[in-house]
Amino acid sequence: MAAKSTGVYEAVPLHREGLTPPSLAPGSVPGHVACVMDGNGRWANSRGLPRTEGHRVGESTMMDVIAGAVEVGVRELSVYAFSTENWRRSPAEVRFLMGFTREVLRAQTDDLLAWGVRVNWVGREPRLWRSVLAEVRRSERITAGNEALVLNMCLNYGGRAEIADAARAIAADVEAGRLKASGVNERTIQRYLYSPSMRDVDLMIRTGGEQRTSNFLMWESAYAELYFSDLPWPEFDRTQLWRAIEAYAHRDRRFGGAVDAVATPSGPGSASVPGEPAR
Repeated sequence: MAAKSTGVYEAVPLHREGLTPPSLAPGSVPGHVACVMDGNGRWANSRGLPRTEGHRVGESTMMDVIAGAVEVGVRELSVYAFSTENWRRSPAEVRFLMGFTREVLRAQTDDLLAWGVRVNWVGREPRLWRSVLAEVRRSERITAGNEALVLNMCLNYGGRAEIADAARAIAADVEAGRLKASGVNERTIQRYLYSPSMRDVDLMIRTGGEQRTSNFLMWESAYAELYFSDLPWPEFDRTQLWRAIEAYAHRDRRFGGAVDAVATPSGPGSASVPGEPAR
């Protein structure tokens, strides 16, 4: 299990003695894993602690999961650190989350650099504390040359907001004559998203017992495999990540295609109906 400390600066090792990632067939490790880190507050409250203590412990879990992703060969990891909806929480909790995020970035960037992790901020700038944005930009600069893993820190992020912002920017470019409306396609929209180079999500994990994606990476996770864990985020760790990846490795991903397991009869009247969807 991940180290559980109420201190922000707990060092998490890249490799834990006695723990090795599962041996998986080539191509069966998801390239991009996204995590909805849910259950911090409820975990703390169930122990008679304030919600903020759950977030503190969850920071250690996040670092352990990042290390586990590097070990198993995941190339991109997205974490839902603060959503556009989280502004609805109490002012005290919002203040804590903003300040805590800033502290975590400041404290953990050196380890991320050593692990080969490149930090990439994904989200909206309005309302995000300038000090937090400055810290995440600093982490981006320091880790820019790393190639082992891209860590997408989704701060002040919402999936619908991302799509709406992209649509607004596309409309402005069409109006200005920089883009033809008839030429807008899926690749066009991709270029206008917050992080155009982000690959599609292969596996989305949500902890805390809830079974929804909560407006996270809606465009990028169109074909993501979903994995739900009853464990609250503070009780999740790299071994749980590996368990989710093993489950993913056994999924049959068809992307809308299908192979008929029964031989199709030949002869008159056996032709398929054009345009009929696969079943």
